[in-house]
Amino acid sequence: MTKRHIAYLACATTLVGTVIGATPASAAHRTLVVQPGQSIQKAVNTAKAGDTVFVLAGTYRESVTVKTAGLTLRGAGPGTVIQPPQQKTRPAPDGKKAAVTCLSDGNGICVVGGKDKPLEDVTVSDLKVTGFAKSGVFTMGTDRLTVKRVIAENNGQWGIAQQHSTRGVFRNNTARGNGDAGLFLANNVKAEQGATDSRGAVVDHNRLEDNRIGITVRRLRDLAVTRNYVLGNCAGVFVVGDENKPRAGALTVSDNLVVRNNKYCPKTARLPYLKGSGIVLTGTEKTLVTRNRVTGHTGKSPLSGGIVLFKSFVGATSEMNRITGNRLADNSPADLVNQEATKAGNVFTGNACRVSKPAGLC
Repeated sequence: MTKRHIAYLACATTLVGTVIGATPASAAHRTLVVQPGQSIQKAVNTAKAGDTVFVLAGTYRESVTVKTAGLTLRGAGPGTVIQPPQQKTRPAPDGKKAAVTCLSDGNGICVVGGKDKPLEDVTVSDLKVTGFAKSGVFTMGTDRLTVKRVIAENNGQWGIAQQHSTRGVFRNNTARGNGDAGLFLANNVKAEQGATDSRGAVVDHNRLEDNRIGITVRRLRDLAVTRNYVLGNCAGVFVVGDENKPRAGALTVSDNLVVRNNKYCPKTARLPYLKGSGIVLTGTEKTLVTRNRVTGHTGKSPLSGGIVLFKSFVGATSEMNRITGNRLADNSPADLVNQEATKAGNVFTGNACRVSKPAGLC
């Protein structure tokens, strides 16, 4: 064998080693493949930071909890379906309290970190989660979570939900037929406290259809709701605050297509009945609502209309919000509805519309 042949073989061996993963440990991330009939949770428990759990197309009757930073849980698209198990969970032994799990709490996929130590850089993508009693995807205590190309359908409460988290990205998801919001972002629903800084969370290019509310942003600041298609819900987009400080707001709702959200939903302890609401700000401050297309809303609820400013259920006013450059048509009782006092400092400029309450906002 010549020296030239020896040199060629040495180079080829080096290249093959790189392809199959003979790289430094810091860069050696694995892909764990789950096939129908296998457990997604078992693969997630085995995975390390930076690994991908790839779930092939099929129906998986289980609930999945992710507690590993840097993990990617990825399906093969809409054909990867996660549903509740057919059998009920076993009761706790006599005298003992059952542990709360993602499944026992009624959720499909849970991504959970700590209150003071968030779970970082988890991705959930390319799968469908359906039929759970509460949320399709529920996340809490995370930082830089990404949820993309997920279908959350026919879940009892929220399609995709996040609480007590920062810098989340929700993009190109579909949430339809869920009992409350298709997409729900909040500080903490179990405690009365001021709005938290989401540090630039993004809700972008999602389709929200046939839910109670398309998108709810509750007691948060510093995020963007952009380029979403919101149709056929009882209400399209809700930005919700209250009397606690800091106030909810300082966020942007822009470039969304909000169309015919005319389902009827009965009143709750917090809200009157919903029908025909496009974009609603209630108890918020310093929110920019711009370049949205809002059409075809009809209803007689106190919250009906194209873009509506309304006091919160505890009477907190919406103040210093800016509604500008939106295109509105065929909304009843009006395209723009401002139920706040003039001194609240809300500004309406450059909107293309025909009817407002009070008159003169178009």
